[in-house]
Amino acid sequence: MSVSGSGSGGGGGGVGSGVVPYRADDPLTTLAHGIGSQHDLPISPFYAFAGAFTALFVSFLALGLLWSTSRFRGDRSGRPLPAALQRAADAPRTRTALRGLGLAAALAVLLHLLLGPDDPAHNPAPGAVYVLFWVGLVPASLLLGPVWRLINPLRTLHRLLTRARHRRDPDRPLPVLPARLGQWPAAAGLFAFTWLELVAPDPASTTTLLIALAAYATVHLLFAARFGERWFEDADAFEVYSALLARLSPLGRRSDGRLVLRNPFHGLDATPERPGLVATVCVLLGSTAYDGFSDNPSWINVLQTSPLGRTPTATLGLLASLALVATLYCLCAAATRLVSGPHPRPLTAFAHSLVPIALGYLVAHYFSLLVTEGPRTVSMALGTDNAPDPAPPLGPGGLAALQVIAVVTGHVLGVVAAHDRSVRLFPPAKAVAGQLPLLALMITYTLGGLSLLLN
Repeated sequence: MSVSGSGSGGGGGGVGSGVVPYRADDPLTTLAHGIGSQHDLPISPFYAFAGAFTALFVSFLALGLLWSTSRFRGDRSGRPLPAALQRAADAPRTRTALRGLGLAAALAVLLHLLLGPDDPAHNPAPGAVYVLFWVGLVPASLLLGPVWRLINPLRTLHRLLTRARHRRDPDRPLPVLPARLGQWPAAAGLFAFTWLELVAPDPASTTTLLIALAAYATVHLLFAARFGERWFEDADAFEVYSALLARLSPLGRRSDGRLVLRNPFHGLDATPERPGLVATVCVLLGSTAYDGFSDNPSWINVLQTSPLGRTPTATLGLLASLALVATLYCLCAAATRLVSGPHPRPLTAFAHSLVPIALGYLVAHYFSLLVTEGPRTVSMALGTDNAPDPAPPLGPGGLAALQVIAVVTGHVLGVVAAHDRSVRLFPPAKAVAGQLPLLALMITYTLGGLSLLLN
């Protein structure tokens, strides 16, 4: 997480031969690459790997023996919440207040970028973008559902512009958004943001952020003007990001629109199998993997000595990480189809099982960042720069345990989601055998993720 402006090569946890170290006294070095270095975490890699493999293998065996029929019902499940609570949540005043809150927050960030110092140690805008917004959307979406859809300032601006345009041309028809486009624009937007965060030479610069935000807003407002507000639901990177994480929220909507409390697996099972879904999840997984690997001293040395230059080399590294994650998943989907028989959507059928894995990586990499740098950013925005630095919420041992538990739990949840989908799609004799490629994929992802954390 390159909020300090060091980019992908500036915030490693250790230094090797020929590597220029970062300043240890820089208060923002902990913002580089999520939580900084994991190379000295006090946990045995052997026990971490053995425990992860055991958890996945035992889960697979237990599911194969005890779970023979599909139990998840998607958006048809859930215990209805009180009608009064739903009326309050759906009230026009509530929605207007949320939209106003999102627009006010965006204007505050914009003013800090325009008028504040070009120094992330004294300007809260970079922390607001990279910490409160990007990382904060994770717990917000898990607890409250797809919150960015409700407060997205671009939606609000689009509505205001649409009202003004309709006064002049009320009967102007809108073209239909091509179904094949799906979530591909969101995947591209997520890649652009992670490139800015992890690769760009100076991601915390006010000029860089202003250009990036202006370009993003312009593109989406132009396409929304052509295709209507539905554009944001499928194409806005952060709405799709928030909606995917919200699939694991206990708070959700049934297909009839009723607000319900539900088993998060039901929400995950209801993930729409849209074009671009696999690409979106692979961007989340691959960029987080690159974020962890970019702290490695050998990679930092490669960046600083590459004849291509730091930014092109880092871009190729990020692309390679995404390509590796996507290739492994596509090979797994092909093997599953070969073992279990033909299926009309082999790629998207099990893509939802990658969402809890991505969540596990996000928690492992960014938990410490949110709870330490989030309060610092808020204090800076309130003008209390002299507030004491927040203490880490966990010691090194507790943080290491949390990281391993988050990664392993995400993969176990992915195994459960994939098994339920498999027994629904394939005959009983082939359902378990067809999951062997998925199990191999989960083990590979798990070992890779733990290696990045504990290497």
